[in-house]
Amino acid sequence: MQEKYNHIEVERAAHSHWTARDAYRVTEQADKKKFYACSMLPYPSGKLHMGHVRNYTINDMLTRQLRMKGYNVLMPMGWDAFGLPAENAALKNGVPPAQWTYDNIAYMKKQMQAMGLAIDWSREVATCDPSYYQWNQWLFLKMLEKGIAYRKTQTVNWDPVDQTVLANEQVIDGRGWRTGALVEKREIPGYYLKITDYAQELLDHVQIGNDKATLNGWPERVRLMQENWIGKSSGVRFAFPHDIRGQDGQLIDGGKLFVFTTRADTIMGVTFCAVAPEHPLAQHAAASNPALAAFIEECKSGGTTEAELATQEKKGQPTGLFVIHPLTGAQVEVWVGNYVLMSYGDGAVMGVPAHDERDFAFALKYQLPIQQVVQVEGETYDTTQWHDWYGDKQRGVMINSGPFDGLNFSDCVNAVAEALAAKGLGEKKTTWRLRDWGVSRQRYWGTPIPIIHCEDHGPVPVPEKDLPVVLPQDCIPDGSGNPLHKHEGFHAGVTCPVCGKPARRETDTMDTFVDSSWYFMRYCDPKNADAMVAEGADYWMPMDQYIGGIEHAILHLLYARFWTKVMRDLGLVKVDEPFTKLLTQGMVLNHIYSRRTEKGGKEYFWPHDVEHVLDEGGKIVGAKLKNAVGDLPVGTPIDYEGVGTMSKSKNNGVDPQELIERYGADTARLYTMFTAPPEATLEWNDAAVEGSYRFMRRVWNFGGKLLALNADAAAASTAQASSLSEVTFGKEAKALRLEVHTVLKQVDYDYQRMQYNTVVSGAMKMLNALEDFRAFDSAGAQVALIEGFGILLRCLYPATPHIAHSLWTELGYAGALGDLLDAAWPQVDESALQRDEVELMLQVNGKLRGAILVPAHADKAAIEAIALANEVYLKLANGASPKKVVVVPGRLVNVVV
Repeated sequence: MQEKYNHIEVERAAHSHWTARDAYRVTEQADKKKFYACSMLPYPSGKLHMGHVRNYTINDMLTRQLRMKGYNVLMPMGWDAFGLPAENAALKNGVPPAQWTYDNIAYMKKQMQAMGLAIDWSREVATCDPSYYQWNQWLFLKMLEKGIAYRKTQTVNWDPVDQTVLANEQVIDGRGWRTGALVEKREIPGYYLKITDYAQELLDHVQIGNDKATLNGWPERVRLMQENWIGKSSGVRFAFPHDIRGQDGQLIDGGKLFVFTTRADTIMGVTFCAVAPEHPLAQHAAASNPALAAFIEECKSGGTTEAELATQEKKGQPTGLFVIHPLTGAQVEVWVGNYVLMSYGDGAVMGVPAHDERDFAFALKYQLPIQQVVQVEGETYDTTQWHDWYGDKQRGVMINSGPFDGLNFSDCVNAVAEALAAKGLGEKKTTWRLRDWGVSRQRYWGTPIPIIHCEDHGPVPVPEKDLPVVLPQDCIPDGSGNPLHKHEGFHAGVTCPVCGKPARRETDTMDTFVDSSWYFMRYCDPKNADAMVAEGADYWMPMDQYIGGIEHAILHLLYARFWTKVMRDLGLVKVDEPFTKLLTQGMVLNHIYSRRTEKGGKEYFWPHDVEHVLDEGGKIVGAKLKNAVGDLPVGTPIDYEGVGTMSKSKNNGVDPQELIERYGADTARLYTMFTAPPEATLEWNDAAVEGSYRFMRRVWNFGGKLLALNADAAAASTAQASSLSEVTFGKEAKALRLEVHTVLKQVDYDYQRMQYNTVVSGAMKMLNALEDFRAFDSAGAQVALIEGFGILLRCLYPATPHIAHSLWTELGYAGALGDLLDAAWPQVDESALQRDEVELMLQVNGKLRGAILVPAHADKAAIEAIALANEVYLKLANGASPKKVVVVPGRLVNVVV
């Protein structure tokens, strides 16, 4: 054993041992209880950061500890390898995305292996491999057959720089999330998946308080986020009739402007209607109204998510058009509102400014009528200022509503729905915030959509026998759009499957959320060339524990749940939900520095290139460059954005490779586990890393001291396993065993609840107790020490496997108890928890005067005798006889003199 802790040698030896054993290859074993633990697969962007280290170490601790407890544990890994970042890197570096991606995979895999993760690499998948994405294409064709996938034209967010469609969530302040370019709205055909067909089941399984809920192992906040995203609403859909005709003389939308509302009780308070800029009525009015046309053009660069619309300034323009109130027959003015989304509902809303805060502000701004129709007893309505009771549907009754006066909310909604139905203009309806999933992307680096376009037959599915449609790997995007458009080899020899005439392939590729919606199932049968999934999925699914960031709490998890249900309905899997338990680990935080570019985008800077600007009180008020970056000289002022999540895109990640080289993987792992609970955020702290390294050295040094005792560790370990009851332990050894087994009991509990920070603190307590032990003069003492250190190594092993493996082997534990990989998890010795003596507080006349030790099973008389013989009491009593002795069992003795 080396005298000093050399993490490089220790970790190299451990890796060699595990590689020689092929230690982490897992097979299906019917005689063992399985446990499938999986971290969300990373994007191979070049380097891991400490957020990755934290995520994977959580998974690794779970995997290693459960293996010691006899489980058959699967921990796989793969690469979410398609996507726009690879194309951006290709533009910047002039290399094909494939080359960039595979180079990054190789480097990041080495980083993971250096961390000592118990990954079964035989199950590795890369989503850019044709053997993987052919099943994306295959299932897409099955969805087409079932009508789950379909083609339609819809208004989308178009990034003119990246030349691609963006999801609503990728548009920030009207700009593309990567380029900073103003986003345009375009009408583009594409393929959609009917996730809305599964909306009710998706809601039922996740909804808190629902009897059908099956995801009780998920954090409540994630379940609530999913529930809100699905967004079930019950209300009334009805129409405002009109006689507005288009240039062809036909009634626009059949002469009906449809809206949906959850507040049908307020229908008599409608004073205007607002439509989305893309609505047919808005487009019709704009054709003869230049001011309106200009406003609609302005709206194209506005927010595209509900969250953004809620915060942006509400603007509108009148169309000069009117529709008819369905119950009163009054004319209702139609406006175009920048806060109305065409993609939600019918792209129109009824305006009830008296009882909707957004409509109220809009009406005040444009001096529109406000008609009160709900009254709450004891409240006075004021048309100049909004009050919360205006929107209170629980306490109010109807006024100024003709036949509905005096009705409460629910009765009025029913009555209004009946009145509208009698006129054939409306009905009760349930609507969903959830929209069908658009999977077409105008990008190169993704799964080719298996469609062939024929001039005579239109879009035709690629025959299954011709799958996969292989993506060319030699393209280098140049910023002029999707290079597949002009890739001759991609289209060469393509003929229509129906008529055999020359045709062209679809050049859109699939949303990368498709790739990540089922990869965890492919891990179960990664090499199966004949089926998407097979017997492996029957054994391993559903996943027992999923681990990943809260940023994926909505879309990824929702799409994965939907994809699983589709696979179930196609007979491919037998589970309803993919993930039994979910842990959303907290992010690792670091400082963020940036500046706006001339194009409006953001450029981020590494912390090592920056120094803070401080005020007189030492508070950070800004930042500047301390190193030249590109064309920017030293001293250039930049923006300090505070502390935020480590991210490659923000240049604020800490490279674990540097940390591993300096301190070792065990230190990096220990730091990320000890500093905060798994669910909490962790703010990076260099000094705390040093502290973790010092603890590693202490563990190593104590192992050296134990070895120097010439104690037979193997014999002691055997005794621990079979005959500790025959060992005679002295007082000090008993106290040590009491401390170690007490801590072990807590550590075991903390492992069960995945509170790994307190696992590490428990290990630190054990080491303190071992280091403080001084009574080496008996065999029992040596046994207690060796037993305690063996327990410590097993408790630490899931967090710091390299040093634990080395010491376990060097001290002889492996010879008696087997390789640490499969050594049994230590059991709490209940006899060690039994105390021979207990400490009671000693009071004299009610004042605390010290403590006494009494036999654990002493009766009241024996306790009194010990208290009265205590030197402190005798001195205070000064010869006086006690008047009374009060014994509170297990706590104190009070002597009244």
